[in-house]
Amino acid sequence: MTTPRLELRHASKSFGRGRAFGDGSLQLFPGEVHALLGENGAGKSTLVKLLAGVYRPDSGELRVDDTVRSFANPAEARDARIAVIYQEPTLFADLSIAENIYMGRQPRDRFGLVCYDEMHREVNALLSSLGVNLRAQRLVRGLSIADQQVVEIAKALSIDANVLIMDEPTAALSLPEVECLFAIVRALKERDVAILFITHRLDEVFALTQRMTIMRDGMKVFDALTQDMTIDSIVSKMVGRDLDTFYPKADVAPGDVRLSVHNLTREGVFKNVSFDVRAGEIVALAGLVGAGRSEVARAIFGIDPVDGGEVKIAGKKLAIGSAAAAVRTGLALVPEDRRAQGLGLEHRA
Repeated sequence: MTTPRLELRHASKSFGRGRAFGDGSLQLFPGEVHALLGENGAGKSTLVKLLAGVYRPDSGELRVDDTVRSFANPAEARDARIAVIYQEPTLFADLSIAENIYMGRQPRDRFGLVCYDEMHREVNALLSSLGVNLRAQRLVRGLSIADQQVVEIAKALSIDANVLIMDEPTAALSLPEVECLFAIVRALKERDVAILFITHRLDEVFALTQRMTIMRDGMKVFDALTQDMTIDSIVSKMVGRDLDTFYPKADVAPGDVRLSVHNLTREGVFKNVSFDVRAGEIVALAGLVGAGRSEVARAIFGIDPVDGGEVKIAGKKLAIGSAAAAVRTGLALVPEDRRAQGLGLEHRA
């Protein structure tokens, strides 16, 4: 049998009296995509940080290529060729793609100066091998979340990673972007990279992975081949009981119109968009990438300007172009890029 590229044996981690992860074991094999599943709070993030050198286990053993390892920090995990791609890319927006990929380890000449030509050449070769239309000199600012994920993957390849951990990489991606990411993951699989794939989207599990580990309450509860499982059996293992329906739909009679959008227009972006949302109902705004979905949401919330139309909240006209006015009426927006657009990370209380 093939030796695991990475193996965690009976590991545990506690913080004070709270146990975050208990008696966990995991095997990742070369050329295989392994799903890690569980509800929020199941212990997945703690497991990832144990593998990435962010945390050290209180007990248990970590093996890389059948050699016992103990990482004091993420740099040591990286030196062991373990790379982690988090749900929110951790890139420097005002640096180039190449500078992000080689941050802290830039090639230098005999005078200690950064060899930009060499760095750009190597990064362009990496990006080309991934089949994406990005250039090393381009600034990260303005890249889509999908392209930022590609940069993170290129960073992993630049250290010749043979273990790649992907923590919900598709959470903010559209379907075409997910398909592009999957093509890259399958190519890495063919290169014998061992991949741990964390997701809440069970259709992705069946489309991409070969094996799975299911966690609940900080413990591993089940290992299985993906082909032997169904959505119902996965959910049952995750929650610890059988469910009659995966997404139970409440029978609610729609009430009064809460949000009314009429002929909203932004020239060159969207035109004459109209719809109503009633109390107690969920309305989907769908379309292909570039169709204007996000732009309509931003315009309703007052972030982007419009050239015509109106928005009403509970029958009262909303002052278009003012996010503050939208907030005062009880309107909320969860943006596509939560880190860049939804949080003031540098603000202090």
